[in-house]
Order: sequence, then structure tokens, then C-alpha cells
Amino acid sequence: MYTKPRWEKKVHALLVEKGMECYCPLNKVHRKWSDRIKIVEEPLFKSYVFVRVSEEEKTPVRTVNGVVNFVYWQGKPAIIKDKEILVIRKFLNEYEDVEVRQLDIAPDDTVVVNQGVLMGKKGTVKRVLRKKVEVLIESIGFTLTAYIDKTKVAVIEK
Repeated sequence: MYTKPRWEKKVHALLVEKGMECYCPLNKVHRKWSDRIKIVEEPLFKSYVFVRVSEEEKTPVRTVNGVVNFVYWQGKPAIIKDKEILVIRKFLNEYEDVEVRQLDIAPDDTVVVNQGVLMGKKGTVKRVLRKKVEVLIESIGFTLTAYIDKTKVAVIEK
């Protein structure tokens, strides 16, 4: 779910207080002051807290102070798989000063398709649309142009 800026820890605490199952991934970051260096815990994903709720619990969760709304993907509430949450937990347990960056795809990037019929094929990005990319794939003497969901490609060369 989305939270107000810098409300991630507060929203997490309020949800836990209400007995809701939630997770706010915290990143251990070294901060330097003039007289000392200290390790502080900051939310890994700014303005996000993960929650597991039933349909009946959605309205009470929305009314928690600091909550903006649920995150939606293609018109439905976004669902993060348990195994992905587990990977985030393990990663944060092993590493400090973790950095999160959004994947930027630009024209002329070389990408590899990681899902679907064209899985494993390399191509060149021709255009970037809102949720899709136009990828030129040269194969067996033909040029294929496919409109592929951004989540199904990975940049391999810039």
C-alpha cells in the first residue's frame, strides 16, 4: 500500500497494533554526523508498506492514519508473492546500505525477453510506451517487432 511520505514506520506500527499482518522492509544505512557514525534503519521502499488482508479488512486498513491507498496494477490490487517478500527479507538480513533503483528502459537499449513465447530472445528497444516497449527482434533472416510488457524484458546493454 501507499503511505504518506516518511510515514512507513508509523503506518507499520499502527497496522501491527490493529493485529494486521504487514511488513515494512528496513534498510540498515550508515549515517555520518559531525561527531559519530551511526547505523539507522530506513524504509527500503519509500512510501510503501506490504500488507496481507482479506476483503473485510481492506476498509479498516484504508482508515489507518498515514495510509493513502492500496497499490493497483492493471485495475486490481497489486499482489506480491510470498517468495518475493522472503527474498527481500533474506537480502536485507545479509546486506547493509542497499540501494533500490527503478529499471529504466530507453530506445536503443539491448534487452532480453524473460517471459512468454519470445523468452530468451534478444532485441533492440525502438520505442518506450507507458507500460510496453517496442522491441525489434532479428531472427532467422526476418525482423520481428513486438510490443512487450516492460515487466517481461531485462536490459542487458546500455
